[in-house]
Amino acid sequence: MNWSFLSKIRLPQANVSPRKIIWIAIGIAAAILIYNFMIIPLVEAKKNADQEIVLNQRLLTKYSEVLQSRKAVEDLFDATLKQNDEIQKRLLPGETPQLGAANLQETVKRLAEKNNLNLRSFRNLEPKEGGFFRRVSVQIEFNPMSSMQSLTQFLYELEHQDRELKITEMDLLVFNPRMPNTIQGSLIISGWMKGNKGKEKEKRREK
Repeated sequence: MNWSFLSKIRLPQANVSPRKIIWIAIGIAAAILIYNFMIIPLVEAKKNADQEIVLNQRLLTKYSEVLQSRKAVEDLFDATLKQNDEIQKRLLPGETPQLGAANLQETVKRLAEKNNLNLRSFRNLEPKEGGFFRRVSVQIEFNPMSSMQSLTQFLYELEHQDRELKITEMDLLVFNPRMPNTIQGSLIISGWMKGNKGKEKEKRREK
């Protein structure tokens, strides 16, 4: 510490009593002690407090950002679960391709009967594994029919079921050129069900 300021202090002349000199010295010493042990620590404490406030503000800002990011992630997760549930509802029920094909057959036969479509043959095709989903298909052949409206309605209702069904192949033939309104043909109709990976993922989520 710089003690040069002491040189500027004018001590009392000889007419000052020694007692006063002692009290002056004590006052100077007390001032030095107060400066070293009170003022300097208070200044350092304020500086540390200011730094701590800045640090806490940064932590609060970071925590707020984390909370906002967490909410966004949770919202995305909830939306994904909801979308997954909607997809599951549109899949063919059944744990095996045979059960899925049986459900598909039942739907096709019901709609064919409703729209006066006379089926001549019905054949299950080999299922195709696609990772999370498995495609199950049936091939149908229908007898000649003269009502295009019935056929159009059958096709429309087939693709607007609660289940996700698609006509993946169509082969139509005019039975008699002289009667262009009479038509026959074959269709391949496909539906989807859970694949092996989809089942594994669902089991992990349940655990």
